[in-house]
Amino acid sequence: MLTPQHGQRSPSPKRVGVLVVAYNAATTLAQTLDRLPESFIAGVDHILIGDDASEDDTHAVATAYQRGSELPLTVVRHPENLGYGGNQKAGYEWAISHGLDVIVLLHGDGQYAPEVIESVVDPLLGGDADAVFGSRMMTKGAARAGGMPAYKYVGNRILTTMQNSLTGLALSEWHSGYRAYRVDALHDIDFTSYSDDFDFDTEIILGLHAAGKRIVEVPIPTYYGDEICYVNGMKYAKDVTKDVVSHRLRRMGFGSTASSGATVDAYELKPSPHSSHGRLLAWLAAREPSRVLDVGCSDGSFGALARARGHTVVGVDIVKHDGVAERLDGFVEADLNAPMPDTGERFDVVVAADVLEHVIDPARLLGEITERLRPGGTILVSVPNFGHWYPRGRVAIGRFDYDQRGPLDEGHVRFFTRRSFEKVVASCSLRIVARDTVGSPVDVLQRGREGTAIGSMANTLGAVDRAATMAWPTLFGYQFLYQLEPI
Repeated sequence: MLTPQHGQRSPSPKRVGVLVVAYNAATTLAQTLDRLPESFIAGVDHILIGDDASEDDTHAVATAYQRGSELPLTVVRHPENLGYGGNQKAGYEWAISHGLDVIVLLHGDGQYAPEVIESVVDPLLGGDADAVFGSRMMTKGAARAGGMPAYKYVGNRILTTMQNSLTGLALSEWHSGYRAYRVDALHDIDFTSYSDDFDFDTEIILGLHAAGKRIVEVPIPTYYGDEICYVNGMKYAKDVTKDVVSHRLRRMGFGSTASSGATVDAYELKPSPHSSHGRLLAWLAAREPSRVLDVGCSDGSFGALARARGHTVVGVDIVKHDGVAERLDGFVEADLNAPMPDTGERFDVVVAADVLEHVIDPARLLGEITERLRPGGTILVSVPNFGHWYPRGRVAIGRFDYDQRGPLDEGHVRFFTRRSFEKVVASCSLRIVARDTVGSPVDVLQRGREGTAIGSMANTLGAVDRAATMAWPTLFGYQFLYQLEPI
């Protein structure tokens, strides 16, 4: 077991393992293991060598090393080649099943210096990270001085810049294979569904980022020897580009997801004046300070902005997210598919933002919301438009499926067009006081990228989308917004 260095926070030793991925590494594997620092070896819990059905004597070299070494080694030979990503998956599943706390990825070809493995592990031992990536780009000029070919250096920089721009991350390098993870962080992401190929390394970054995990980089030396590179550069560039573009589109509400069922994760607040949240906040800002009930308040981020405009906000949701009590004036934990608890309090405004599509009987919920209004009170509602061009197109080509968010959010159990929702409104004896439509959330691409090429492109796309939404709201409208009052 390895203990934290001085000044670090973790109070107990950690079980640290090393995953050595090896393919045709017979000439380099033993030397790579020999280069591990003695201070690291003294505390390491286990080393797993994953021989990915090598065509040379990698397995024989590994087993011979195992017999002659005091290292806690396990050698596994996969009967079939799992691929670079598949080999990692097998190793990480092994780490989880064996109760390790930290797992370090080391390449059997020696390209990544075993001598600096402790600097890669230290932030995890200190509790400062969920994942640590060794970067060859943090020290200016080090990558080229270490022998990285010019075409690889240029390709690395171009891809990393693109990936940072699309994800909002600021990594100095996405393409290093020297990595260490908290095993519980791996357990929290669906890494077994990721690619078996070399773009696995990109997909795991995306998974960690989406799960809110802390990623730290440390500088590592660059070494290029006579090892054989099995990466098809053009295919790799295409795969990682597809991965990050798909990730960005899913964050915007486009693109399918393998998971299903309702989610209780906090929603992503969209404060842009062109978004549903922005328009609802503008409606609230036009009112005198009022008592507001936020139905489906999630983590209270929207309610906090309403409070900043002078309103008193009470939230209702099925889960009490961290921090919601501090953001709101009150909170009621309730399943909106069941009758809402009546506290006897009445409100000037009830907000149901992106909620009615998540309940089995939206008319019942609208009726209960109406009962909680004071005389002269108002209901503010936003619902996604199933008639938007994106779900229409998916249905038309026979590719209907659920997404992580957006009109086809995997948590939606009801779908509305403008006509069908307004029928529900009429059935609840409510009248429409005001109606608005917002377009696709193109503006999310601009966050943190103002003044960049991507920011300018997003600004132009947003303007085009808003013009199309105004001209044909039932086709280009992403969400419909309503102010409702009892008849």
